[in-house]
Formats: sequence, structure tokens, C-alpha cells
Amino acid sequence: MTDLAEPLPGVAIVPRASPLRGYAMYLVAAFLFSLNGTVAKTVMASGVDVWRLSQLRTTGSFLVLLAFVALTNRRALRLARAEVPLLLVYGLGGIAATQALYFFSIQRLPIGVSLLIEFTSPLVIALWFRFALRHRTKPAVWIGLVMALAGLAVVAQVWEGFTLDALGVAAAIGAMLALVVYFLSADAQVRGPHRRDPVSLTMWGMGAAAAFWAILQPWWTYPWGTLGGSALVEGTGTAAWPVPLLVGYVVVLGTVVPFSLVVLSMQHLRASQASVIGMTEPIMAIGIAWVLLGEVLSPAQLIGAVIVLGGILLAELNR
Repeated sequence: MTDLAEPLPGVAIVPRASPLRGYAMYLVAAFLFSLNGTVAKTVMASGVDVWRLSQLRTTGSFLVLLAFVALTNRRALRLARAEVPLLLVYGLGGIAATQALYFFSIQRLPIGVSLLIEFTSPLVIALWFRFALRHRTKPAVWIGLVMALAGLAVVAQVWEGFTLDALGVAAAIGAMLALVVYFLSADAQVRGPHRRDPVSLTMWGMGAAAAFWAILQPWWTYPWGTLGGSALVEGTGTAAWPVPLLVGYVVVLGTVVPFSLVVLSMQHLRASQASVIGMTEPIMAIGIAWVLLGEVLSPAQLIGAVIVLGGILLAELNR
């Protein structure tokens, strides 16, 4: 009886679901992800390669989370063999692939178009829940999702150009599919038989992504000179910031905190709910650019933002 009473290594005690709490955590995570874009853009403009920034981001996040878990929940450092395959899917297909493919796509496409393609992931997840898991879906949910996608199209102003780079589109579609993998694999692990806690789940996922980058780009080949000097964060004044400090921001507030919040929120939300709320991220990103970079939204884009939020509300009220 004592064996049954003692929790397994890394097993989370799942609290009573509170959708409101889940929504709040995910919205904070979306805001941090959106704000991180400005900092990451500054780091890349200073000379840090996008692939190396992805490597720094995942490796630094893994080390921070590893230290935290080692101090607060050492049992979570142990892995059951049955967990490994899904953790690899989560880390490689959900974390590493999403970041890498998104960075690649925005090199060839406007960011708004790339985000529009990537954030069609809720439709794919809705299709998965409807046809693979045979969950009933109200028609209003589909209307809400279509509204949200149409609103994103207006915000991105896709009518301004339809000549798109084929490789960029392919990468954006790949990022969208990787985001689906991220949501579904995280959902399966926080609710599966092992019920891994969100912090150690994020840690192991980042660890898998860090290992992938270390194999692809060995650390002994890293161009450390690119981390020297300082860079000016647009919209924050004339003071330049040390590049290592900006990288630290990307790691902690741009990755560790929001990724952990996303997985924590999924103790209260299903993947279909979380992914729809995640569609607020491009709206927040545009708002932050408006405040920090002076990129004023046009009246049409404001209408698009309202359509997106209305679609999300409609889908959530009728899910």
C-alpha cells in the first residue's frame, strides 16, 4: 500500500481544473512571447545567426530549468523508459522544429504572412479532435475559427502581396504542423499515465532540443565573438544593451517563463482551447510593435483584431 501512496518520480499532482486560471496563464505567456520578438530581433541584428540563437535559447533554457528542478524536485530528474519517445516528439517536433522553421520562414516571407500560416494550427487541432478522437464539435466553433483566421488575414494585410516564396511557405506550414505537435504532445504528457509536472516537462523538452542543436551545430564551432559588444533595442531610447544580457532575456523571460506557463495552463485547458487562445499572440505582437516601434495599425487592421478576438470568444463559448 505504501508504494501506491508514494508519487512516482516526476509525477505531477494535478490541481482541480480552473479554465479561468488556465486562460490567464496562457495570455501572460503569449504576451511574453510577443515582447520577446523585439529583443530577439535586436540580437539577430547585432550579428547572431538565427540558428545559433535557437541553440542558445534552448540550451540556456534547459540549464536554467535543470538547476531549478534539481533544487526543488530532484525526483523529476528521473525518467521512465515509457516517457522517452513522447518527450523526444515534444522536444524535437514541438520545440526545436517550431522555432527553427518559423525563423527560416520569416527570412523569406513577411512576418504577418508567416504568423498567419502558423496560427492555422487550431484548425488542424480541431480536425484532430473531431476525426481522430471523435469529439463532437458545434458548428459555432468552426464559425469562430474561420472568423479568427479571417481576422488574422486582415491584420496581416495579405492582400498587399500574393507572390510568396515557395520555401518560405513550406517552412511556415512546417512550423504550423510543429506547433500542433507541441500542443498535442504537451497535452498528452500532463494528462497521461505518468502525469509529468509542467516544469520538468519543459526542462526535458528543452533538453531534447538542445541535444539536437548540439549535434547539428557542435559547441566547439560556436562563433563566440558575435556575443561581444552591445545593441540598441528599438523603441527603448538611446541606451545600448550588452548582447549577452539580451540573450539572457531571450532565455529567461522569452522562453523559460512563457513555455512553463503554457504547459501549466494545460493542466486547466485542453490542447484545442490553449491553441485558440494562443491566436492572440500575433495581435499582441502587433500591439507591442505599435508602442515600441511606432508601427501604427491601420483602421482595417484594428477591425481585423476585433474579428480575431470575436472569433476566439465565439469558439470558446460554444466549444
